Amino acid sequence: MNTPCSAPFLAGGGRATELILQRDWRDHPLGPPGQWPEGLKVALSLVVNSPESMILCWGPQLHFFFNDTYIPLLGPRVEWAMGAPFDEVWADALAQAHPIIAQAMAGQRQRFTDLYWKLATDRGQSDTWWTFSYSRILDADGEIAGLFIFTNETTDKVLADAALREVTERQRQSLQQMPGFVAILSGPDHRYDYVNDAYVAIAGQRDFLGRTVREALHELEGQGFYELLDQVYASGQSYATKAMPIHLGNKTPEEADRFIDFVYEPIRDAAGAVTGIFVGGYDVTERVRAERLLAEANRELEQRVNLAVKELMAAEEALRHSQKMEAVGQLTGGLAHDFNNLLTAVTGSLELIQRHAARGRFAEIDRYVGTAQAAARRAAALTHRLLAFSRRQTLAPTAANLNDLVVGMEELIRRTVGPSIHVETVGAMALWTTFVDVPQLENALLNLCINGRDAMPDGGRITIETANRWIDAQTARTLGLAAGQYVSLSVTDTGTGMTPEVQAKAFDPFFTTKPMGQGTGLGLSMIYGFAQQSGGHVRIYSELGQGTTMCIYLPRHFGPAEAPADMTQALAPQGAAGETVLVVDDEPAVRMLMLECLGELGYTLLEAHDGPSALRLLESGVRIDLLVSDVGLPGGFNGRQLADAARVHRPQLKVLFVTGYAENALIGNGHLEPGMAVLTKPFPLEQLGVRVREMLGG
Repeated sequence: MNTPCSAPFLAGGGRATELILQRDWRDHPLGPPGQWPEGLKVALSLVVNSPESMILCWGPQLHFFFNDTYIPLLGPRVEWAMGAPFDEVWADALAQAHPIIAQAMAGQRQRFTDLYWKLATDRGQSDTWWTFSYSRILDADGEIAGLFIFTNETTDKVLADAALREVTERQRQSLQQMPGFVAILSGPDHRYDYVNDAYVAIAGQRDFLGRTVREALHELEGQGFYELLDQVYASGQSYATKAMPIHLGNKTPEEADRFIDFVYEPIRDAAGAVTGIFVGGYDVTERVRAERLLAEANRELEQRVNLAVKELMAAEEALRHSQKMEAVGQLTGGLAHDFNNLLTAVTGSLELIQRHAARGRFAEIDRYVGTAQAAARRAAALTHRLLAFSRRQTLAPTAANLNDLVVGMEELIRRTVGPSIHVETVGAMALWTTFVDVPQLENALLNLCINGRDAMPDGGRITIETANRWIDAQTARTLGLAAGQYVSLSVTDTGTGMTPEVQAKAFDPFFTTKPMGQGTGLGLSMIYGFAQQSGGHVRIYSELGQGTTMCIYLPRHFGPAEAPADMTQALAPQGAAGETVLVVDDEPAVRMLMLECLGELGYTLLEAHDGPSALRLLESGVRIDLLVSDVGLPGGFNGRQLADAARVHRPQLKVLFVTGYAENALIGNGHLEPGMAVLTKPFPLEQLGVRVREMLGG
């Protein structure tokens, strides 16, 4: 155990002194601090009391000492470095350090500025730069006693300087490569500091740099350009104009008379004083000439446009029908997995009822009946949403709580937007009731989530939020509402956002920013009409590149909400002994039926509701002979990804995929490795048992 020692020469030190005193020096070559040479004590006192970053290396092995300012440079080495040999502390830097140390020991004092040094990554960044000096320490007899190092890491400064140089060079290259002309003028006489190639292309080859505008472009006399430059420099106000005529004297007659768009922008120093002028613009001569030709051909163009409009109107009815069908297909594609899961729950429950009834086991039949009925009710609700989305119908409002609506829709929304989209819900506490057609509002919510998904092709986050709103008279005029109390339902995505021009047209029927055949242009207009008919409104809040919030406002209803339908789900039973099968499905009813079927066949059963929890079982030491997994699992980790991850740890693991899609496209490219098979939902439970026995070789 370390014991403090008396070391008055360390007085005034901080953490570094504590590290010295905490070390057990009894077996160290230098011995206890009280017995150290006076030269070491004096030098070490100087080091630990200095505010600069310093190192002292003493003795033949260069025992390493440092002060508080140097501690951050050590990283985790600080706990053991005090007093250790230099070669141990900086073992990763010896190839570079030894030659410098040797020169210092030979009496060659050296100072290095921003020297590159490659280090191990335990202390942070491996590529580092340092400013430091090495000098030897001589004792009273002139013998080398140690090494003094004054050091400071300059990595941040070096990287910042390099970044600044890179930015400056990029800016210069950007100006050089710009299609428009650019010049930078300095001083009140407008002397050229820079011109790009486009500027030279317009003005012709001349000596610009270092000369004034009057000297380089003397033919501009009387055309007003000199006066404009003087005005901008004196006033500090920028000047811009379009299609200004300019005559250049060293051009052919046709090339001499040009038209330019340009801007004069004052350049200011740190104190705000004008020091120069930025000149930028474009040669628009060809555009001006083309506009004149265009005006002459305007009548012919109008005729062509009218003809095109007539042809477009002739095809409008067929296109409108196609767009409506595409909208329905977009929804039904997201519902396919849910319907097949529910059908599997119904048919499987009926099959188990039949088995138990044939064996006289009637006690458990009610549970299967309840599962089938609950699944059937959910299928009916999904069918209702699909039909409501695909046709216009009279509103049938009821008192509803939007929090309950969001909870009921959350699973459908997650499946529709896909695993790459993270869905969050934020329900307001004590949310007011509203009087609304619930199926229509569900359709509106689903449509907004689909739009949010399409705005995030690389994935992102959708946030569904409810809130109570007090709308005052001023805000009501902005929103186009009557003042009062409202309930809001908003959908926020982290997608591409909308420009102001797109926002202005977003609610127009058939307006869409999607490619032809990938959007109906009807969704937002239907939501707008529905909100208006319900006494509310819908607003867009969007920023390009940041995302979009679509917010539906509905009037508050002073009355209780109707209770939602009971959607009870059965619990999965325990399995029996035998070969071990892991069943993974996020649908509780389907998972229960598969477990029940396989349990009757004598398998030992494990279950999981998603990929991550299943992978934890697969990475454990428990015996698993077969993985039975749904493909469309939630949380961004589907069944194929689960199987691939599992086979890293269990290369011979057999896998049976079950999927609610008619095709096995979700398996990837349709290719299955040996030991893998697919079973499509809905399926007879007897078929599941046969397939499991086949895969296990029995």
